[in-house]
Amino acid sequence: MPATMWCVTTTEHAPHARLSARLAAIAPSATLAVDAKAKALKAAGRPVIGFGAGEPDFPTPAAIVDAAVAACVDPVNHRYSPAKGLPALREAIASATLRDSGYEISPEDVLVTNGGKQAVFQAFAAILNEGDEVILPAPYWTTYPEAIALSGGVTVPVVAGAEADYKVSVEQLEAARTERTKVVLLCSPSNPTGAVYTAEETTAIGQWALEHGVWVITDEIYQHLTYDDAEFSPILRLVPDLADQTIVLNGVAKTYAMTGWRVGWMVGPSDVIKTATSFQSHLTSNVCNVAQRAAIAALTGPLTEVHRMREAFDRRRQTMVRMLSEIDGFSVPTPRGAFYAYPDVHGVYGREVGGVEITSSADLADVILDQVEVAVVPGEAFGTPGYLRLSYALSDEDLVEGIERIQRLLAR
Repeated sequence: MPATMWCVTTTEHAPHARLSARLAAIAPSATLAVDAKAKALKAAGRPVIGFGAGEPDFPTPAAIVDAAVAACVDPVNHRYSPAKGLPALREAIASATLRDSGYEISPEDVLVTNGGKQAVFQAFAAILNEGDEVILPAPYWTTYPEAIALSGGVTVPVVAGAEADYKVSVEQLEAARTERTKVVLLCSPSNPTGAVYTAEETTAIGQWALEHGVWVITDEIYQHLTYDDAEFSPILRLVPDLADQTIVLNGVAKTYAMTGWRVGWMVGPSDVIKTATSFQSHLTSNVCNVAQRAAIAALTGPLTEVHRMREAFDRRRQTMVRMLSEIDGFSVPTPRGAFYAYPDVHGVYGREVGGVEITSSADLADVILDQVEVAVVPGEAFGTPGYLRLSYALSDEDLVEGIERIQRLLAR
């Protein structure tokens, strides 16, 4: 009897990519990268001054810290809590919205997130489908286009330069709108420019979005930081009919000097919040209970410390604008909100600085760090080469010393 012959056939398999193409395409946060480099140099003993991070230099107010200390010893905070957020915090957010923005929301339409960045990502993830277009006014915060891409969307930048005070017009938005336009992003007061849209400008954008069925994602995390006669203008107070197609993003980080506590939130239509909550239940579950208790204290307490910090930011803002305006080749619109200046540095192009010919704002930022140990963020990170972002959320002494170093470098 012949031996049984077994035939083994092999199939060639296409090699799998080692990494996710979607994640591999993400650029690291330029602002955090600059801040990390500055802090590493400082730790190594270098006298680096950092203008890179958007982080208040003040400690979190004592009453907020005390609330967190008390929360640490309460066993109720040692356990899981609802992914959507503590009911008491969602109620505090609703009350603060009425107090600060002038319109009512339901606590049920609030989702508490691990910092504002998670709110940004989940807002886009909740409403974008593959190929949907997002009109993104530029200069823009570095995280927005990455969150859009991760959600399958396509960023459509609309640039407004220094001559327009970094604010886009309805005409520009309409020129960018296509049949695939799903969302427009609004950030006022703005990171990175400090621009603040007026009530009239915000109303016009809201009415345009309403007319064309375009979603609005509005980032309002700097709402308490306005200066001169600028006023924060919440789009849902001005165009309340937009409520069914608007997502509001906010958090405690900037207003209350709580960047490390990681508490943000998103407010939106019930179906959006339900969808985003389901996502978060698998992604991170609840936000740290102790941080949530601290956020309750922040939102329900007096704004005395907030106003004190704003006064300091205003003083530093005026100093920064004055000193930067003295630099040949810099054009410096006066920021009206947040805590950033965004000078146009095209006038430095073609000059030799520290032995390097400047051909881009990235070149200039590198030279400033290498030659005088001052960290700034180039405009390439914000979609507009030819600019620098400098935060004035640092001490008065460091601010003056840092800009004086830049002045001396560019005067050589």
